[in-house]
Amino acid sequence: MSDIDSKPDDVGRQGRVTIIDVALAAGVSKSTVSRILDERLPRSDNETARRVRQIAERMGYVRDVSAASLRRGNTLTIGVIVPRLTDTVMAMLYEALATACSRNGRFAIVATTDDRPEADRLAAESLLKRGVDGLVLSTARDGDDFPDELVARGIPFVLALRTDGRNLSAIGDDRLGGYLAARHLLDLGHRRIGVIAGPAYASSSRRRVEGCRQALAEAGLGLDPAMVIPSSFGIDAGAHAAEQLMRRDEPPTAIFAVNDNTAIGALSCLSRLGLSVPEAVSVVGYNDIPIVSHLPTPLTSVRVPFEQIASQALDLLTHGATSGEDRIRMSAPTLIPRQSTARAADKS
Repeated sequence: MSDIDSKPDDVGRQGRVTIIDVALAAGVSKSTVSRILDERLPRSDNETARRVRQIAERMGYVRDVSAASLRRGNTLTIGVIVPRLTDTVMAMLYEALATACSRNGRFAIVATTDDRPEADRLAAESLLKRGVDGLVLSTARDGDDFPDELVARGIPFVLALRTDGRNLSAIGDDRLGGYLAARHLLDLGHRRIGVIAGPAYASSSRRRVEGCRQALAEAGLGLDPAMVIPSSFGIDAGAHAAEQLMRRDEPPTAIFAVNDNTAIGALSCLSRLGLSVPEAVSVVGYNDIPIVSHLPTPLTSVRVPFEQIASQALDLLTHGATSGEDRIRMSAPTLIPRQSTARAADKS
């Protein structure tokens, strides 16, 4: 019997043929089968893809639409997984999701992971055991196959704020936000711009740096790699990164921090070094969390539309995507100028 004719022994007993059944019969991973059989993705036409489709057809596999969206909720409860609720950004996302759920007759519960990949699975299993109908994850990291595992298991989920570039996602247009931040500083005459870049594993921070780089390129400037300091998203990390930038022989006249926490850390560092903001150094943050407008020097920041992102996330979770292009929905950010930025004294 050929592998196309064969099927796992338990398929008949289990009833509906699943992605796992097809993967076992084809001798490939569940995530591979998921990508090949997902009609919303570009169609692969290599030998493995053709063989997987043949096996799926022979076994009678039918895509379960409910595995990608919440057509019918059982408990009307959504599980939300965030790195930590002490991070104001994540608290704002959760509150926006809870509000969106309430408007749609649903309820949101949250689990935290301290941004540790191994904790994602534990948090997801804990929420699923409590009967949630689907998950919203704000913990996506580059190279993490956890979202593909959820796809293979038929668990409805959507990524929020961060994306892996493949699965259903509701995010801000981070590249545009980084562009707006850099464009603002360029318009003020700044040419030496330092970047507190956040962690490379997060799509949000990477795209914000990409947007900054694009704005500089349009102005005929490059982004010096030595002026880009990786960091976590914490205040202390922002202070450490700012000190590295300001200890350079030619320090920046402006700093773009890819989130407000690191920008607050930068402000603290600059104060400790005796450098006034914005007279000596301008600073731009990102997310526009409530506290930044009440700092001694109110912070210029890029405002993220959390309510819109939450609404898009719930819509994707409930109804799925209408097309391949609709899988990743981006909401436009807005630059909010405040007193932490001013015209450059040194335009060199």
